[in-house]
Amino acid sequence: MQKVSTTRMELLAKKAQVALAEQGRELLEQKRTALMREFLRVADRVMAGSDVLQQSAAEARQALARAEVVAGTEAVRSAAMATRGELALEVLAANVMGVRVPVIEQKRVARSALGRGYSPTGTSVAIDEAAAAFEAEVDSVIQLAESELRLTRLAAEIQRTSRRVNALEHVLIPRLIDERDYIQMALDERERVDHFRLKRVKQTLQRRNV
Repeated sequence: MQKVSTTRMELLAKKAQVALAEQGRELLEQKRTALMREFLRVADRVMAGSDVLQQSAAEARQALARAEVVAGTEAVRSAAMATRGELALEVLAANVMGVRVPVIEQKRVARSALGRGYSPTGTSVAIDEAAAAFEAEVDSVIQLAESELRLTRLAAEIQRTSRRVNALEHVLIPRLIDERDYIQMALDERERVDHFRLKRVKQTLQRRNV
């Protein structure tokens, strides 16, 4: 234990530090509980989103296979080349339980037949269906990505909060309590010694007056 001042003022200061540290631990535990609740909620969303993505991917592959059978591989490839384009996404930040998490602002990927870049009059309906299926898959990917990023941020914050709780509970608070108790013990011992000395002085004075 580091050397501490054994005074009444220092004792009051240590008691205040212990109370403040315990209050901080309680607040951090409440924060961790809230984060865990949000983490589980987002985890459920990730699991559901993963199922949706798997379903969307399977439907897109099936639609592509049908389009290749109906329209031919070359026609599908030509339509795919014509419909290429950029997908603009804006990633913002939101505050969840004191944690900055990403929010992906997106417009739906789905486009009309005229907006895909190829001629709808010269293209099989099967190709339109395949294009729509892949657009739905991309939507699912974006939605799942946002949830997974949010889950990662929450998990990191839960770990940081747990480390702070453990540091308070197992390091700082026990040290402050030991220092508080040491000061209290030293003051009690000093008081006993002073009382004993006072008693001896009183007895000496009484003998002199006899």
